[in-house]
Amino acid sequence: MVDRQLSLQKMQSVGIIVLAVLTIGSAIFMSISFALSVLVGGVISIASFWVSNKDILGLIDSVTSLALPEERKAQAHQGQKGYLLRFWVRIVIIGVLLLFLIKGKVVNIFGLILGLSTVVVTVTVISLNVISHYLFRGRR
Repeated sequence: MVDRQLSLQKMQSVGIIVLAVLTIGSAIFMSISFALSVLVGGVISIASFWVSNKDILGLIDSVTSLALPEERKAQAHQGQKGYLLRFWVRIVIIGVLLLFLIKGKVVNIFGLILGLSTVVVTVTVISLNVISHYLFRGRR
């Protein structure tokens, strides 16, 4: 459990740093309204990732805590239904939120898209870091 928490904490920390860099860079090179759009998209992206990860870890913990294989199978089936329901509710909420932000012209669409890419950029940065450790520091 500790390794998973450390990984999640690392992803969250790197994600916040990536979002800060994107937001500050946007404020410097574009405009404040563009930077705020990046910030809004990034917060939505990071929050969705955090909730999704929390749901998955909860499902795994609830299934692995049971001793009998029959209980595990039943819990996994029930947990999968709950996870999928929460997943689709989260997608609908994000969709409605994005609809209001875009239709209301509250945000710059390109800044919003850049912010929504925060988790993708974070995964890329962490992956490149792991690859560099593997290739250049002795394959740990």
